[in-house]
Amino acid sequence: MTKKILMLAGDYVEDYEAMVPFQALLSVGFEVDACAPDRKSGDTVPTAVHDFVGDQTYRETPGHQFAINIDFDKVNPEDYDGLYVCGGRAPEYIRLNKRIIEITQHFFETNKPVAAICHGIQILTTARVLEGRTLTAYVAVGPDIELAGGTWKNIPADQAIVDGNLVTSPAWPGHPAILKEFYKLLGVEISGL
Repeated sequence: MTKKILMLAGDYVEDYEAMVPFQALLSVGFEVDACAPDRKSGDTVPTAVHDFVGDQTYRETPGHQFAINIDFDKVNPEDYDGLYVCGGRAPEYIRLNKRIIEITQHFFETNKPVAAICHGIQILTTARVLEGRTLTAYVAVGPDIELAGGTWKNIPADQAIVDGNLVTSPAWPGHPAILKEFYKLLGVEISGL
């Protein structure tokens, strides 16, 4: 039976942090439904590319259009085996959507695997699911984690941290690490490629 993953996105989701995991999860046989508040299947959301070029924070430039493939109003979190929370600017405002918070809380209440990257952790802080957890995020989100009762670890951007059903990474250079651990949480082993 194919495992189903729900992906949370929105306008100005980070381009790599939506496109790469979406395609990587599909490539190993998962069914992936990408949703965004107020969007229907066939809609797109604009993305932003966050690049690290020596400034005090990332530089943001326009990215691609990311395709939404399920109506937000039709999402039933019980239908999914795992949740992938993308980063970028989208999390700062989609976390204000009550349904996004309810969906996120469902995955923690049922102990289903959750992967969250970069600013995607802002959704987790708002959902109040980080009490007692150890995780990572983009450095600017570290204080939010601490205020939400979690322990923030400042790790290299190409690494990930696992705590129970949750795997997190600070930014898109961590895709290999976060995806590898997310596969494990989902009970999938990839070998012999």
